[in-house]
Parts: sequence; C-alpha cells; structure tokens
Amino acid sequence: MCLGVPGRVIGMVDGSGGQLAVVDLAGSRRRVNVGILDSPPDPGDWLVIHVGFALERMDDATARDALACFDLPQLQETSEERSQ
Repeated sequence: MCLGVPGRVIGMVDGSGGQLAVVDLAGSRRRVNVGILDSPPDPGDWLVIHVGFALERMDDATARDALACFDLPQLQETSEERSQ
C-alpha cells in the first residue's frame, strides 16, 4: 500500500522544462516532479504527491477531505486567504 498526500502548487521551477513545481505540503515547500501529468499544473492546483512525484490533480473538495484525515488545516487557511 502506498500513501499519496495532497499538495497545492505554488509555481513552476524555472529552467526545469515544465517538469518541476514548487508545492506546499502541509506548510513545507517542496520541489515535486510533475512530468507524468498530462500538462503542467497551474498555481493553486491541488495534486496527489507520492515520493516526490505528482500522480494526479484533485479538486478542492477532495483535497479538503484528504487533509481532514491528516487533521491538517492547510486547505481551510488557503480558502480563507483567497476570499479576502
């Protein structure tokens, strides 16, 4: 069994040919390989991350449910920031 965790895209890494994104994972910024996605993600997109690779996109509701399992308030904080 493997575990994928939700992460929100902050932006793309310059000079990576669209293969690397900076992603917020529970408050930590990490570089994630997005090369297996159909197209590069946009800032604000939610991704399922496993061992440094983005496996797929997910919507806000799915990310919220997943974060609730980990008891991480990350999605609620970003939603509040967007509404201000």
